[in-house]
Amino acid sequence: MKGPSPRHLKRFASRCLKLGGYFRRPGDGRPRAQIDAGTLLWALIIGEVIRQGAFHAIESLVHSRARRALAVAHRFGDDALAYFTERLDPAITRQALAQTVRRAKRNKAFENTPRIGLALDGTGAARSCKVRCPLCHPIRDSEHQVVGHNHHFSAISIVGSQIVLPFDVEAYGPGDSELAASTRLLVRGVGHLGPRFADYVVADGLYAGAPFLHTAGRLGLHVVIRLKANLPELWKAAEARFADRAPSSSFEFDRDRVEVWDADDFDPWDALNWSTVRVLRYRQHKPDGHVVEAYWLTDFPSRQVGSRALYAMAKSRWQIENQVFNDGKNLYGLEKIRHHHENSLLIGWLVNCLALILERLYRLRYLHRGGRAPYTAVELVRLLWLSLGARCSQNTS
Repeated sequence: MKGPSPRHLKRFASRCLKLGGYFRRPGDGRPRAQIDAGTLLWALIIGEVIRQGAFHAIESLVHSRARRALAVAHRFGDDALAYFTERLDPAITRQALAQTVRRAKRNKAFENTPRIGLALDGTGAARSCKVRCPLCHPIRDSEHQVVGHNHHFSAISIVGSQIVLPFDVEAYGPGDSELAASTRLLVRGVGHLGPRFADYVVADGLYAGAPFLHTAGRLGLHVVIRLKANLPELWKAAEARFADRAPSSSFEFDRDRVEVWDADDFDPWDALNWSTVRVLRYRQHKPDGHVVEAYWLTDFPSRQVGSRALYAMAKSRWQIENQVFNDGKNLYGLEKIRHHHENSLLIGWLVNCLALILERLYRLRYLHRGGRAPYTAVELVRLLWLSLGARCSQNTS
């Protein structure tokens, strides 16, 4: 069958993105493996891409006539996937994710992006009724009674571009927090990508503390962080400064009218080793009359980055919410527990990131060549499903 297919996607990943070595040696920790690790790994990835990531669903597919079209070499059961993910080294998959993002940059996937950003955020996923792994965190009701358990992790993603690529996650261990996990994630992510890959890191107000800001600076990144009441002195000073002033500028952004107030001479708080703090306030007027207002702090000098560019970087924070967490939970299997084991959960989240990267680069970069209108995500999934019913030509050489 001509057009998109799982075999074509695997060839694209192996050859264009240079993931062939990872597929052959993904960090398999099984002592006496009877099924090739690459077979199981690709089954996990293509299962996520076609939105059938549950282990039972993958087992049904590889026991059907669609197995050859999926480019899966052998039949196996869901227990083989459980055993495999328990023992797969997540460090190798993290390196493969970073390698793929670096390859995408070399292939000019971000060529029209003035500044590449890294967005950090935390989320909860994969609820359970009972404690079954060290990553289970209790969920309490209004009376502080435990009513279930959830798993939490931070994610890091490329933002500021048309193509949003999540490339690593960090789970919260016992007694852990989003800020601590995200800080570890940022240090590891910059280490994998290189110090000059990205220009800035964007995050919510939780990260507006001196230790995180200093860490980002040591890594060579500027910061764009939401300013809220957790920094009361700076917040009140910005409110008082901008209250009676006319906007510094106004412009159209998409279909919205945006007014901005911008000043770069605010005093830093005692723990922050910056000379000054720049604060941006924006008021976003939507076509339906709704108005959104927010404050952001940054160390970008105003002579280097204008108000409109800084506004766009602040809004890129929502790309990790909408195109990573929302897509991952609503369209893919980010919320599901395939096998309730600490390492299996982590591998599942990392494979979900890899599937999103492969799908987006394949759909928006590879299949979009020659001026062809890009497929939507759902169109690509339908074409991949249709290809499973096509007869595969046999290699008789």
